[in-house]
Amino acid sequence: MAYNAVEMADWQISEAAEENMPTPEEWRDKLGLEKDEIIPQGRLCRLDFMKIIERLKDKPDGKYIEVTAITPTPLGEGKSTTSCGLMEGMGKRGVNVGGVLRQPSGGPTMNIKGTAAGGGNSLLIPMTEFSMGLTGDINDIMNAHNLAMVALTARMQHERNYNDEQLARLTRMARLDVDPTRVEMGWIMDYCAQALRNIVIGLGGRFDGMVMQSKFGIAVSSELMAILSIVYDLADLREKLNNITVAFSKSGKPITTGDLEVGNAMTAWMRNTINPTLMCTAEYQPCMVHAGPFANIAVGQSSIIGDRVGLKIYDYNITESGFGADIGFEKFWNVKCRYSGLKPHVSVLTSTIRALKMHGGGPKVVAGLPLPDEYTKEGLEFLETGVENMVHHINTIRMSGINPVVCINRFHTDTDAEVAMVRKAAEAAGARCAESSHWENGGDGALEFADAVIEACEEEPKFKFLYPLETKLRDRVELVAKNVYGADGVAWTPAAEAKAKMLENDPQYDDYTTMMVKTHLSLTHDPAVKGVPKGWTLPIQDVLIFSGAKFLCPCCGAISLMPGTSSDPAYRRVDVDVDSGKVTGLF
Repeated sequence: MAYNAVEMADWQISEAAEENMPTPEEWRDKLGLEKDEIIPQGRLCRLDFMKIIERLKDKPDGKYIEVTAITPTPLGEGKSTTSCGLMEGMGKRGVNVGGVLRQPSGGPTMNIKGTAAGGGNSLLIPMTEFSMGLTGDINDIMNAHNLAMVALTARMQHERNYNDEQLARLTRMARLDVDPTRVEMGWIMDYCAQALRNIVIGLGGRFDGMVMQSKFGIAVSSELMAILSIVYDLADLREKLNNITVAFSKSGKPITTGDLEVGNAMTAWMRNTINPTLMCTAEYQPCMVHAGPFANIAVGQSSIIGDRVGLKIYDYNITESGFGADIGFEKFWNVKCRYSGLKPHVSVLTSTIRALKMHGGGPKVVAGLPLPDEYTKEGLEFLETGVENMVHHINTIRMSGINPVVCINRFHTDTDAEVAMVRKAAEAAGARCAESSHWENGGDGALEFADAVIEACEEEPKFKFLYPLETKLRDRVELVAKNVYGADGVAWTPAAEAKAKMLENDPQYDDYTTMMVKTHLSLTHDPAVKGVPKGWTLPIQDVLIFSGAKFLCPCCGAISLMPGTSSDPAYRRVDVDVDSGKVTGLF
């Protein structure tokens, strides 16, 4: 049944739907899994992916559907809502469908943007568990990441305090000679804490560490989260966790987690994270949750592990990419699919009338403040200009050999004339288009959308990468800047270009993928620039090296790995009913 999404809060809909949520045992029977392939954890469960993959290794994969979006407003445009709605709509059509979505970070959940559970009648349940830690993957990543920093800082203290003979006797390790000015990693926590972006550690005496600058990032920006998104199995996880560059020596040699002999212990902390958690939509379509968000500063994808399992147990597997197609889809296309070897059948481009109006010159949208009237009343003039942003993303997806399906994520304030204008522009650009009212009406509101995706899945995809792996780093960045962002070219700072040349000339980086680091709020590097700007150049200020994940990360402008908490954060409205123990106020 569909609940009254206009009058009920999301947490209230989730609470009502949870009354009939399948148990782990019921999921086992529904999904055709063996008893030892389900790992119960209260009313939720994990899936033992290694056992499932081994048993079903010869079963043909199902259809592979990716969900992305236009350039969003600061509010987001509902990719998770659209993913859940598509599962519900296809479920109404009687097909075996499920998905893989990303776990939200505690920072945005307790700040402005809120949870990533979807919304209305198109959300994941149980919403409270999903929004507040789920089964602990992010906590395990924090422990593993911070253990690497503990190993590094302890090592630096011991090397300062002891001579070579004492060091060899006490640690059984040779001197690493860490350069305190070239420590690459920082610490992480899963909140938006701007006060921790730049810190000094080691204050005190000689046994309190070394005094040096350090930093915190938000947990989901950690290289460990990126690694979890792309690993193939547990052995792959351990290998990658041992190859992370933590710092450099005074002679310029990379110092890795393997050099610190901490990578295996990090793997022990993360051993359970490789098994996806099983949840479901409010209409009880199965959906795994695995890996985390932040496609502007990380890979921002549902995991390869989750997709591998989903393609074996569902006939249609829906996966999600972070932010707009210029970031999320580009990384899905040229990074994730390169690692996984999987080829998508369809990409869904989530579009909203409000965002297209913004790109057409509408008033500024500010998270935490009410939307200006222009976004809740008919405004064809703004929309007519703004649809250019959607068409740009359609063309980006078509470059990959996929013909996208545009989903108009319809709000109850959108008018028929506005929907007709967006549909006309999408179809003129060569895409299928369907409106969907899944937020308000659940699966019944997503039937046209579901039909369009099922039809598109019958086409044979002609998937191709934007560039071969042997393409040099600077040439890759140029191709992405011009073809995906619409820039005229790239301007490298002298330091960034020198670093890029060094990386291009070192064979150890030949098989690294390129992970662009850019704002999600614009096609450009400047979040204030909307629409489809012309006549601009993409600046590259630095190239980060993630040696565990094998990413080279060109930075397009200043990107902070630690967001800040707003003046009116969501945590002010979150509470617990002391009689029932239920969490209230979660959106």
